[in-house]
Amino acid sequence: MEFENDKMVKKAIRGNKKAFEQLIKQYYERIYRTAYLYVHNEEDALDVVQEATYQTFTSIHSLKHPEYFMTWLTKIIIRCAGQILKKRNNIVPLTDEVLSNLTVDYHSGHDEAINLLNVIGQLRGNYQSAIILFYYYDYSIKTISEIMEIPEGTVKTYLSRGRAELKKSYKEEEGKCNG
Repeated sequence: MEFENDKMVKKAIRGNKKAFEQLIKQYYERIYRTAYLYVHNEEDALDVVQEATYQTFTSIHSLKHPEYFMTWLTKIIIRCAGQILKKRNNIVPLTDEVLSNLTVDYHSGHDEAINLLNVIGQLRGNYQSAIILFYYYDYSIKTISEIMEIPEGTVKTYLSRGRAELKKSYKEEEGKCNG
């Protein structure tokens, strides 16, 4: 499967529009989900997807290593999401409307999942990016450092501090419930 993806990426790099379209279709759900995790609403996520797809299409010829297509595309998505967040002054409230639109299995973990998404949404940008890329997409620390264009040690620091903030927020919530 990876070999076929590399072939499709190479075709797209050479200007094959159908191959590019297939790649976007193949990864659309992942592209959209990544955008949504950053901007927290459907309209902005769709804008991010559109802009990232356009930027990817116009610059795919510059991709040197086809095997890193998804890493490269993720970096573009994050950059586009960041531009939209800057337009909104980097304020990303997780409203009840957003929470109600999330698809979460309705079982005992429902409240915890909603709480976790809420807390992640309130983390500082760099911590949020590191946590999302590491835990939601299972990227390695090395890959995250390439995407975020920071040293691996900094990624580890962001993950550690992000986890600490998550733990602190959970303890505060627990205190409110028991108090």
